Amino acid sequence: MKEPEFHRIRRLPPYVFAEVNRMKAAARAAGRDIIDLGMGNPDQPTPQHIVDKLTEAVRDPKAHRYSVSRGIPGLRRALAGYYARRFGVRLDPESEVCVTLGSKEGLANLAQAITAPGDTILVPNPSYPIHPYGFIIAGASIRHVPFGPGIDLMAELARATEHSVPAPTAMILNFPSNPTALTCDRDFYREAVAFARRREMFILSDIAYAEIYFDEPPPSILEVEGAFEVAVEFSSLSKTYSMPGWRIGFAAGNRRLVSALTRIKSYLDYGAFTPIQVAATAALNGPQDCVEQVRRLYRERRDVLVDGLAKAGWAIPAPPATMFCWAPLPPKLAHLGSLGFAKLLLEEAEVAVSPGIGFGEYGEGHVRMALVENRHRLRQAVRNIRAFLARRGNAAPADLAAPAVA
Repeated sequence: MKEPEFHRIRRLPPYVFAEVNRMKAAARAAGRDIIDLGMGNPDQPTPQHIVDKLTEAVRDPKAHRYSVSRGIPGLRRALAGYYARRFGVRLDPESEVCVTLGSKEGLANLAQAITAPGDTILVPNPSYPIHPYGFIIAGASIRHVPFGPGIDLMAELARATEHSVPAPTAMILNFPSNPTALTCDRDFYREAVAFARRREMFILSDIAYAEIYFDEPPPSILEVEGAFEVAVEFSSLSKTYSMPGWRIGFAAGNRRLVSALTRIKSYLDYGAFTPIQVAATAALNGPQDCVEQVRRLYRERRDVLVDGLAKAGWAIPAPPATMFCWAPLPPKLAHLGSLGFAKLLLEEAEVAVSPGIGFGEYGEGHVRMALVENRHRLRQAVRNIRAFLARRGNAAPADLAAPAVA
């Protein structure tokens, strides 16, 4: 007899990316050269001055003891300093900043802190999986709000609020967006804050890609008047400083929300390893030319991929920010669905991408491409895709088509 799944596990759907990941692993085991544009895993080394600070700090035996779950004081001050320089926002390091083990941990633990079973949370769809599933694990009901190019997100949020019972207690915002790469301006944030204040709901803003931009620097929601009454903002050093494996991020903003997160974390962890926090402090306080170098690198890669695919007959929008391209399926292969297309692309072009359906039902019809291979490899990916489109421009095997989405 099959054992029943545990209650919280039953609320999590099958991991859509698992099938593509399985195929990718099998292909590599067979000796095939797969160009992996699937996971947003930065490939650049962490800047040397940050590594040097880690090495220096780890030699101090005192740093090997338990750390502080809400973050060492120096790092919280450095985070406040970053907000002052970048956004002109003043933060109290003692009450308005909390260090997290990456932005995912902070989002998930705040969801646990503020959610009662059955609460309704508004989440744009498609979205980064932790945005809905952090709250689903906490027992909330998710109202998925359509989001994408040409969609008035505030109008959709208002419509969802009017038709939600019980009334929503919080909404998620993510700009620059993963996976769509869309950005917003301060006027949008002003409208969102005013809406949340009227409706007595909180805003959880994720700005993990705020420093990976190619046009205007994206704003922070905390720049807007009244935001501190309703909003907390999450970010991470993973993309900005090529530190994904270090797992260091932060939450900033509303004191009540930061306090709730801090209290939950005090029961769950002792904070990141102190030398990592010391090195993160050096990242924020030190020279920032490395950030511009990373930004330039992703811009160059974006242009190689977007321009190359356009010449290959696949027009995709050039993202204004993030390390992702959000690509509509080629029209003649759209009938496959995003999962079927991703599987076929992997099998025949040896290029791995993330199917849009993995980011929510409104992500169907797209794939996400991460700019995590060098320009030489991206040019090879373009050549492979060009040949693939020439072969498969009109038809594809029926057994690779994705099932209909309910």
